[in-house]
Amino acid sequence: MDNETIDQCIDRIKKAGYFPIRRIEKPIFEEVMKEGEVHYQPIGKKIVFDAIVNKDEQ
Repeated sequence: MDNETIDQCIDRIKKAGYFPIRRIEKPIFEEVMKEGEVHYQPIGKKIVFDAIVNKDEQ
């Protein structure tokens, strides 16, 4: 979710009955025109977690 910390995200994943196993950070770029050429400028990052079903929750 936007504007939540990583710890809040992990807690939300665990409350849903999953266990996070991998964290991936993907850069977010913006196209910027400079002198007639397109340049890509990093403007942020997206954090994605891979998770599996918690065996204790089954």
